[in-house]
Amino acid sequence: MAGNDEGVTTARLLHVDSFASAPFTGNPAAVLVLDREPGDEFGARAGAELNQPATAVVWPAGEPGRFGLRWFTASHELVLCGHGTLAAARVLLDSGAAEAGTVRFETRSGTLEARAMGEWVQLRLPSLPPQPLVDAAAADESPGEAAPGEAVLGEAVHHLLPVPVSAVLRNELDVLAVLGSAAEVRSAQPDLAALRRLPVRGLIITAPGPAGTGPDGAGAADFVSRFFAPATGIDEDAVTGSAHCALAPYWIGRLGRQPLLGHQLSARGGVLQVALDGDSVLLAGPALVLSEGSWQGPAG
Repeated sequence: MAGNDEGVTTARLLHVDSFASAPFTGNPAAVLVLDREPGDEFGARAGAELNQPATAVVWPAGEPGRFGLRWFTASHELVLCGHGTLAAARVLLDSGAAEAGTVRFETRSGTLEARAMGEWVQLRLPSLPPQPLVDAAAADESPGEAAPGEAVLGEAVHHLLPVPVSAVLRNELDVLAVLGSAAEVRSAQPDLAALRRLPVRGLIITAPGPAGTGPDGAGAADFVSRFFAPATGIDEDAVTGSAHCALAPYWIGRLGRQPLLGHQLSARGGVLQVALDGDSVLLAGPALVLSEGSWQGPAG
């Protein structure tokens, strides 16, 4: 990033499709490479201007191979964004910025790591296992065991989905609803207005695979999912890395094996491989850099 006397910033700006093995699939992200940390107002305005599902803003953080990273939508700053991290990692790995094969990001969710895994990139993200919500009947029987509002939240999730829900769980970010089949996940139309009123970032819906074959013949999926987050300005996200911080521990625990292949059944679609390593989720997928240019806008 370079500035001039008129307060204009020139920086690298790239468009990346994350969790995509072909153009126009996966989840698009803008990557803005600066030479220092931006102010809050700059990041928010850049996210609004670029108007992508995520704009990843990165800058050097002192040591070789270490960078600061923040993520912005058109209306919000995100606490954790997997596909934006994958996009930033792809850009930095391609530019030779790794140290000992690894790029490290300092973020609001702690230190995240990325390394090349063949043609894919593997991220080390925090594991955020979801816990079952106490239903209304259980809360009535043992009210002291349910967190305040837990039964109400569980009932609300049941009501905003037009299909049977076998289980409702939550972590610190999202609620997760387990459906009976991939077909139900694909066709579900949750009540987004009702979801927007719930005290969570978003809703993950999921079911066992297989769901056919993932992009580039990756094989039958072990589980499928979709993700809705209208409160962040994204009614349905195309492919959501951070949602897999919940999906990975849930499905690995349920199926008793790893790694697993997940397929997010959005209109664009995307494939992800997940595994657990201690308190981390190892999340891998492809990413394509589709264009590169420069940002010439207000200085950060």
